[in-house]
Amino acid sequence: MPPPADIVKVAIEWPGAFPKLMEIDQKKPLSAIIKEVCEGWSVPNHDNYALQNADATNFYITEKNRNDIKNGSILRLTKSPASTAQELHERIQSSSMDAKLEALKDLATSSRDITFAQEFINLDGITLLTQMVESGTERYQKLQKIMKPCFGDLLSFTLTAFVELMDHGIISWDTFSVAFIKKIASYVNKSAMDTAVLQRSLAILESMVLNSQDLYQKVAQEITIGQLIPHLQGSDQDIQTYTIAVINALFLKAPEEKRQEMAHILAQKQLRSIILTNVIRSPKPINEEMAHQLYVLQVLTFNLLEDRMMTKMDPQDQAQRDIIFELRRIAFDVECDSNNSGSIEKRKSMYTRDYKKLGFINHVNPAVDFTQIPPGMLALDNMLYFARHHQDAYIRIVLENSSREDKHECPFGRSSIELTKMLCEILKVGELPSENCHEFHPMFFTHDRAFEEFFCICIQLLNKTWKEMRATSEDFNKVMQVVREQIMRALTAKPNSLDQFKSRLQNLSYTEILKLRQSERMNQEDFQSRPILELREKIQPEIMELIKQQRLNRLCEGTCFRKISSRRRQDKFWYCRLSPNHKVLHYGDLEESPQGEVPHDSLQDKLPVADIKAVVTGKDCPHMKEKGALKQNKEVLELAFSVLYESDEYLNFIAPDKHEYCVWTDGLNALLGKEMTSEFTKSDMDTLLSMEMKLRLLDLENIQIPEAPPPIPKEPSNYDFVYDCN
Repeated sequence: MPPPADIVKVAIEWPGAFPKLMEIDQKKPLSAIIKEVCEGWSVPNHDNYALQNADATNFYITEKNRNDIKNGSILRLTKSPASTAQELHERIQSSSMDAKLEALKDLATSSRDITFAQEFINLDGITLLTQMVESGTERYQKLQKIMKPCFGDLLSFTLTAFVELMDHGIISWDTFSVAFIKKIASYVNKSAMDTAVLQRSLAILESMVLNSQDLYQKVAQEITIGQLIPHLQGSDQDIQTYTIAVINALFLKAPEEKRQEMAHILAQKQLRSIILTNVIRSPKPINEEMAHQLYVLQVLTFNLLEDRMMTKMDPQDQAQRDIIFELRRIAFDVECDSNNSGSIEKRKSMYTRDYKKLGFINHVNPAVDFTQIPPGMLALDNMLYFARHHQDAYIRIVLENSSREDKHECPFGRSSIELTKMLCEILKVGELPSENCHEFHPMFFTHDRAFEEFFCICIQLLNKTWKEMRATSEDFNKVMQVVREQIMRALTAKPNSLDQFKSRLQNLSYTEILKLRQSERMNQEDFQSRPILELREKIQPEIMELIKQQRLNRLCEGTCFRKISSRRRQDKFWYCRLSPNHKVLHYGDLEESPQGEVPHDSLQDKLPVADIKAVVTGKDCPHMKEKGALKQNKEVLELAFSVLYESDEYLNFIAPDKHEYCVWTDGLNALLGKEMTSEFTKSDMDTLLSMEMKLRLLDLENIQIPEAPPPIPKEPSNYDFVYDCN
């Protein structure tokens, strides 16, 4: 007979004694269980003790998390969080540097546990740490001169403990003094600083900026871009990542009017070329966190265009009208303000003719074309950049189209406006960066005016595609759809430079796009005759079973999931996999992201599949209902799912990507005997069903399949034609 659901069998350790096997009744108060354990070992004062996970986390068992204890767990009897916090609070103030170092090392480890953190913070521990950082002692300063490595460790553990304690979100960042900020900034500004200290200092500055507008002002006064740049020129990718994170944080929190100024400083300091040389083109592969920070920097840089994108042109503004005159002057090599150009009517007629050749919709007053937002004035900026920096290509496009028949001319003005709008949509200009994205494009770090150059390549592509399609003005939208497809396909290849992007587009001519479309259409071809539909229905269950087995096999391989916290780089990992017999989910915490599969025996926690009641997704998940930034993030919300077991217990997941989300939700639903409904299941079903259908119909190629089966012939009058071998 299985044990009651409220009884958990565990092993409990105590230093100097043999581990004790024990049954814990989850209905009993935790204090009563601790008292029973202490009495078993004759340990007095049970109020000063607690139970702790005997694994790498060493997290305390509390009334809130006690239901996470599973059968077979190993626990440890240890001093209570309050006692440990009090002891460490005293030890870190020791006059002995060796004792202080050990105490700070223990504090850095213990601070990862929120129960301990709460107790230490209640003792005003954060204030003590900040005072140690701000002032130090004579011994500190002597140690810095005499025993520099030891001083680095001392400071490193102090800052690590501070970071871990603040990560729990128990107290506000707004409570810190200017002296503390100056001290942390000084560690970043020093040319030669211990790597661990530098990492923690950068992490603290980033958190300060992101969590408090007031602290942003103070940090911005202490840290300049020029002081951060040298950290990017080293070879330590972690330091580079933290440095770019601080730059991104300053960029993100800067007021609107300051961002353009900051972008100008970044350009002056050649940040882009330094990142390109030392990070993107470094021999070291770019890790996931660095990819995310580069993506954020890319998004924030392109978002500087939002102001121009959302600014309408004022038709009465002479300075803005002069830009249109400049486009006309460059294209037709004429002087706009010539005094000898004839009557006003003649000049108006000449302007109207030229504006028509330039491809504007409003030939009389082209300024009206730029009143649509988006793309607003950004489109005019792009056109002027193209005319000035790629003058030959600009003149060729305008003159080519002005000499064509009216119905086949590609309107440069209208095309530029719509193309600018399209590029803003593709690059999501104006949208905040996603917390879960790592998709940056190296080619945008190869030029100071990357967006403008991107436009210049694409407007030439549009003109080329227009000619290849022999398009007329009625085909304008069709051409734009083809151009969008060409750009998206070229970007998918992640070209390393704008030249590579251009070469990729050369290979994606209109003819090639038609071939790709035809190929994809054939792969998705769906015959509609009744015999074919009947065959599809017959095959479908076999294919669904195949998909189900694939999903379960993937669950058996397992996946590493991220425990997202308020500071992304400090995220912890955990691994979950299904047992080969499909009866148990094995899971457990990891120190870092694993290389390959994690064996079952290293995952201490288990959840029987028979105990699973339901699978919930998105906003229905408990961890998406909690207070915090996660519930506001659409991308994270779309990757969240939870497994409900027992009465009200949940195992919460955030998938690393959409594919893993679909695999796991499908697999878990399959285990529960429910329908697999993800978009990947539909896609796999279409692909596999189409392939199977084509294989089965291979012998019937070019044979017309009738709607109805042929009639069965009448039986013969006799069977004399049958030959009996016997």
